[in-house]
Amino acid sequence: MTGTKARSYQMTDFETPLSQSIHDIPTPVGAEVLIRVKGAGVCHSDLHIQEGHYDLGGGELLSFKGRVKFPFTPGHETAGEVAQLGPAAAGVALGDNVLVCSWVGCGDCMVCAKGDEHLCAAPRFIGVNKPGGYSDYVIVPDAKYLINIGSIDPVKAAPLACSGLTTFSALRKFGDLPKSAPVVIIGAGGLGLMAVGLMEKMGFLAPIMVEIDATKRDMAIKAGASAAIDPDADDALEQIRAAVGQPVLAVLDLVGAGQTSALGLQLLDKGGHLVVVGLLGGEMRVPVPMLPMKAITLQGSYIGSPNELRELVHLLKERGLPEVPLDRRSLDQADSALNDLRDGKVIGRVVLIP
Repeated sequence: MTGTKARSYQMTDFETPLSQSIHDIPTPVGAEVLIRVKGAGVCHSDLHIQEGHYDLGGGELLSFKGRVKFPFTPGHETAGEVAQLGPAAAGVALGDNVLVCSWVGCGDCMVCAKGDEHLCAAPRFIGVNKPGGYSDYVIVPDAKYLINIGSIDPVKAAPLACSGLTTFSALRKFGDLPKSAPVVIIGAGGLGLMAVGLMEKMGFLAPIMVEIDATKRDMAIKAGASAAIDPDADDALEQIRAAVGQPVLAVLDLVGAGQTSALGLQLLDKGGHLVVVGLLGGEMRVPVPMLPMKAITLQGSYIGSPNELRELVHLLKERGLPEVPLDRRSLDQADSALNDLRDGKVIGRVVLIP
């Protein structure tokens, strides 16, 4: 390490810009590991935290008040270099190139015992409940939350911790179906383009993308989608069904709005499966008789487990990373990156570089 001070870009309250904090470089204790950040992805979830709520529809909000302690350093997509080890840390070495698994549970509950720490009711998520990667350095509580990425560029690896893991876990919920039935993906943002790239690595058929933005539709085609359709077109449903070329059995909603979930349900044929990932907000209305009559499966998917992240990194070490557009920006552009993401100006993923 050089110097004794570090920068972090923090939220000091809801609905306020990020501000720079200069502080001492944290010292790892016990089994902790200090990571020098080389890449920190910017995620829509960071926007939700900054806004202070989720939209539940019907005028109802799920507030983050009492859940977030300020000042707060975001950043849950982090990759970097092992800079210092706590006295009880084991399993990594100084200089290792690593991806941080931010999904740290309480470690004591039945959910954590199963390995599903991302579903823990008392999480200690890095960049959500604990200081994250919008910083020069980040503390990781144990080396078991670090995945060695070898020679992979940390900037390219950083989005795997959330964007990659979230789409990988969601796609796995379809089982082997995407090998024989094309998936309809709603939303060609950072998650959507990641999903298209991952599907090729997973041996799945090329998906059909549904996206309102023409530029993002073009990017989806370049990423490997077999078709990209505007949901606002008068004949959108007919276009999507024609592109699938068979019954629609798999829809992945990466937007998570009332309108997109309604579209997903409308598209599904008998025996179909809708997986909702996005958190944009709104209300979903489901005609109850349609569930048994069409024998459909409606499922939510939240991030992914630490073991799934290890499986994903192992897969991509063998088959190469998906070519997701990356907008590399300096750490001091963290606030403008969030604003651009909010305004829909980001194609792919922004990664901050200290």
